[in-house]
Amino acid sequence: MSIGSSPVVKDNISVALIEAGDLNKIQDWSMPTGSFSNRASSLTNASQDFLKRSGSWNHVDEQRTCGIEEMQVWDGVSDARITFTAEDLGAEAARNGMSRMTENLNLQRGLLRQLAQLPQVQLLQKTKVQSITRDSDDKQNWPLVYLDNGRVLRSRLLVGADGFNSPVRQFAGVSSYGWSYDTQAIVATLEHHARGAFEGPNTTAYQRFLPTGPIAFLPFSSTASSLVWSTRPHIAKALLACDPAVFSTMINAAFRLPAFSMRYLYDRILESQAAGQTITPAELQAEIMFREQAHGIEHLSTYSSLIRQAPPAGIGSPDSQSIPPLVTGLQPNTAASFPLRFNHAEVYIGEGKASRTVLVGDAAHTVHPLAGQGLNMGLSDVECLTRTVEQAVLHGGDIGSYTALLPYAQERYLANHVLMSAVDKLHKLYTTKLEPVVWARSVGLEVINELDSCEGGDHDVCWSPADHAGLTWLELCSQRRAEYICSG
Repeated sequence: MSIGSSPVVKDNISVALIEAGDLNKIQDWSMPTGSFSNRASSLTNASQDFLKRSGSWNHVDEQRTCGIEEMQVWDGVSDARITFTAEDLGAEAARNGMSRMTENLNLQRGLLRQLAQLPQVQLLQKTKVQSITRDSDDKQNWPLVYLDNGRVLRSRLLVGADGFNSPVRQFAGVSSYGWSYDTQAIVATLEHHARGAFEGPNTTAYQRFLPTGPIAFLPFSSTASSLVWSTRPHIAKALLACDPAVFSTMINAAFRLPAFSMRYLYDRILESQAAGQTITPAELQAEIMFREQAHGIEHLSTYSSLIRQAPPAGIGSPDSQSIPPLVTGLQPNTAASFPLRFNHAEVYIGEGKASRTVLVGDAAHTVHPLAGQGLNMGLSDVECLTRTVEQAVLHGGDIGSYTALLPYAQERYLANHVLMSAVDKLHKLYTTKLEPVVWARSVGLEVINELDSCEGGDHDVCWSPADHAGLTWLELCSQRRAEYICSG
């Protein structure tokens, strides 16, 4: 769609978009106020700017989105913490937030509404690709796409935006490397009390790295947030089999209790289910109450995981915003899970018999969701490919040639590889319980957190927020760490 809507391209190239699914369901999608879909993404300001330039953001229901103004990330073993605010990322982020939580269906509906305004783009929905071959009668070797409705499309450039099991990648003979993580992601939409009058709005994203995987709490509204909890497959299965009240309490505990107490609760749930039973909310509350007493956590403390029927009245404690509000329940039918993997194509553009093909998004790369960058990487791919095609058209080039597509591959492969490697290493770093590693990562995180901005004066390390506009929290964290090291 981005290519088809380009002022440079739309009068020179015809575009066909093939979709196997029924897009009418997305076009007609709606949810009651206060209810949210369980699949959502955190869009960076750069991604939002791209969507605005393409016209798609005009069709997104912004009332169903939420700007993130602060992030708190901490180690579940040592409690070392790092905090980022929107002001850390420059003037634009201070105005618009660090990123914006958006339901995937809200964004997809907006894209389809924009697509309906582009007559030059032909949408073929509920249509499957049966096979892709090479046009042997043509010296240019254009790909031939055979559809299940009997049509055959002859393409000067075949873009594979067709997911992890990409038929375009298979046709192009592009191999990929990667692995499955021993991790399952749980997603759900959470219900909770609104923040107190003296606590500020619910615009902070929280992420705690547990030895079994990170758990993230991402705001939607004053009383609803999104959960992304990466954990071991057997734990994920057990949690989803629990009573929703038990699951809600476990989410609260995962942000509050020490890691070894969480291990005990996992074992308690697993043992109960192995015996053909399910732990009740009252039994779990009793277990947590005992462990909180052992840890010296008071019942009405911010760090108590026990669900209260009403929010605490009056002024909250000074640390009330260091962890998410207590989850009181799950929105119906929103809890789900899926496996996580790392995968990266060896190349993004085909050569030889695989020429005139290019990969974007999940067809090119799949990454752990702990940094929330999967969709942003895909949107950056599309933006870069659009610019590449525009340049080919402006210079009278062949948009499907290897030479024309090379700038896209050169820009996006390295950028994606660096970010994917950082996410993968971060995942592995925080899933170990070895004491030297825990100590090193905790000291590093605390040092990074101390590298705040400075205005004049003599400083060993001076960090300027304006120099870091548009960076993700992971990139910003890495850059601040590099600045500390280089300062000697």
